[in-house]
Amino acid sequence: MDQSSETQVLIIGGGATGTGLARDLALRGVGCLLVEKQDINAGASGGNHGLLHSGARYIASDPASAKECREESELIKRLAPHCVETTGGLFVAVAGDDEAYIADFADRCGQCGIDARAIEIKDALELEPVLSPETIAVYSVPDACVDPFKLSLDNLADAQAHGATVLRNTKIVSFEKTGARINRAHLVNCRTGERITITADVIVNATGAWAGKVAAMAGPRINMLYSQGSLIITQNRLSHRVINRLRKATDGDILVPGGTVSIFGTTSVRIDDPEKKRPTVAEIDAMLPDGIALIPKLAETRFIRAYAGVRPLVQLAPTTDDRAVSRGFALIDHSEDGISNFLTITGGKLTTYRLMAEKTADRVCALLGVGEACQTRTKPLPATNSGRWTEAGLTPKMWFQKKNPSDLLLCECEMVPTSVVDEISAKIQEEGERPSLRELGQRSRVGKGPCQGAFCSLRMTAHLYNEGLLTADQGIDELRDFLNERWRGIQPILWGQAVSQAELQEALHCGLYGLELTE
Repeated sequence: MDQSSETQVLIIGGGATGTGLARDLALRGVGCLLVEKQDINAGASGGNHGLLHSGARYIASDPASAKECREESELIKRLAPHCVETTGGLFVAVAGDDEAYIADFADRCGQCGIDARAIEIKDALELEPVLSPETIAVYSVPDACVDPFKLSLDNLADAQAHGATVLRNTKIVSFEKTGARINRAHLVNCRTGERITITADVIVNATGAWAGKVAAMAGPRINMLYSQGSLIITQNRLSHRVINRLRKATDGDILVPGGTVSIFGTTSVRIDDPEKKRPTVAEIDAMLPDGIALIPKLAETRFIRAYAGVRPLVQLAPTTDDRAVSRGFALIDHSEDGISNFLTITGGKLTTYRLMAEKTADRVCALLGVGEACQTRTKPLPATNSGRWTEAGLTPKMWFQKKNPSDLLLCECEMVPTSVVDEISAKIQEEGERPSLRELGQRSRVGKGPCQGAFCSLRMTAHLYNEGLLTADQGIDELRDFLNERWRGIQPILWGQAVSQAELQEALHCGLYGLELTE
């Protein structure tokens, strides 16, 4: 049975920018509906290294973006401290690096307002013993780490608290135009097949790398470049601080701590479709030698998973070097294409999501005749239960403090107990959705430990059956989907202990249960 509803603003895309925009508009009293074809942060917002940029990475290639990153990172640290670990960062040069770039680094940072201070090499090695003994120069910068899932989930929760609504697992299929306006958007629920028609005064395309595809449904063309960036996760945290290679941004030049692990990357490989993103053996093999030159310990570190995101780059001129394309954002008013109530916001960085949302909301309000000013520049982002369980190390502390033997651990690697899974399940059901294994993993640490879901996926599935949330063969489909996603990340790093872990997982799921994976 088809459904229809009305809203002032329809936001397409549930990443950091889309959820940030929903909050910004809701705080201004503007009614909005956010739709996402998968789950929150399913695109680039969930496929990055979690770096809250000081801006120093872009001082040579894109000074304007460097300044934006500096300004926005300072705001996020102040307004959403619960999402941030203020680690600080180091830019480190090793023997053979460009000495001219090293010599100009501090001055270029200063021109962008970034505080970069030289550190004695012996002091740097005491601060971060994993650094190479071939280190020749070190500067400290105010980099930090941010939890992108907590950030987006808290933005969305606050938006909902102020009247916004959300439809997950719902994709746009077409627009219906009358004259110079889109008067209806047609959507479909990806799980049930139910069709939904939305009438909105303004429609915002905030779909990141998919922005060109969504815009094309209404007619306008956006020249997008799909730049895949792959990263790998270590089993243990290697450094206290973010460690960058002191050179122009390239592959394999950054290590970002994230809770109890570290994330190393990244690459820049052009692909022809964002749906085809997946980390490859070739990318991992190509970037590791550069990483080992900076951090020798990477040569003997166990990696537990690889993953990839797609940078949504707007191509303004032909280029073969995707790293040369601006990391700034593009806010496109499609009135120039003959559609008066359609906007696209794309490009940018996770660090600049709030600014992107603010500028988009300003334009939306201008179209609606709403005079309310932005509040997200000064109003703190509330910490909510929606995103709290993404924090590494939180569930073990809670479980040990409660000392409740009946609260069984469903994920032993990350020590996620039944009570946490039940809390997350209840929240998802409040939104009218059935919790899936992947959605539970997105909102917690389930499946993110060394076993990569080998055991916890079975316990989780059994628990969902016991709770009546799965019936018939749904659990088999859930397991296959969950483990396929894990396998995509395991396959590129199959050496050492990872091979033994993969063989165990294959024996358990394929040999014992006959659950053949498709990828």
